[in-house]
Amino acid sequence: MAGSKTILFVEDDKPIAEMYARVLERQGFQVEFAYNGAEGLRKALAKHYDLILLDIMMPEKTGIEVLGELRGSDGKGSPETKIVILTNLAQDKTSQEALKAQADGYIIKADIVPSQLAGLIAKLL
Repeated sequence: MAGSKTILFVEDDKPIAEMYARVLERQGFQVEFAYNGAEGLRKALAKHYDLILLDIMMPEKTGIEVLGELRGSDGKGSPETKIVILTNLAQDKTSQEALKAQADGYIIKADIVPSQLAGLIAKLL
């Protein structure tokens, strides 16, 4: 069970974020939101989260920029926080591999339903 695991969901589409959050909260996760990349980065730096779900295409800062700032220039910063890219942006293979090198997961939203995401997160945490 999720216990008191905290998730920061950085997603500019509020209905999508809330849909996923309802399922995650039913599994016992505590979910907080940021609706743009800059807000997500501020929150991630101000508080420890067990997991950050990070969209790529967002206003103010992209998910790629946020990931880069959280992981640092060597790509290894904040190893205690899991970061999973959750996007509908179909990246080319090279871009996906680069993101996977810094992130703990890369999930295409169209390929997964919220209950599957909750199961994957439970295994990751």
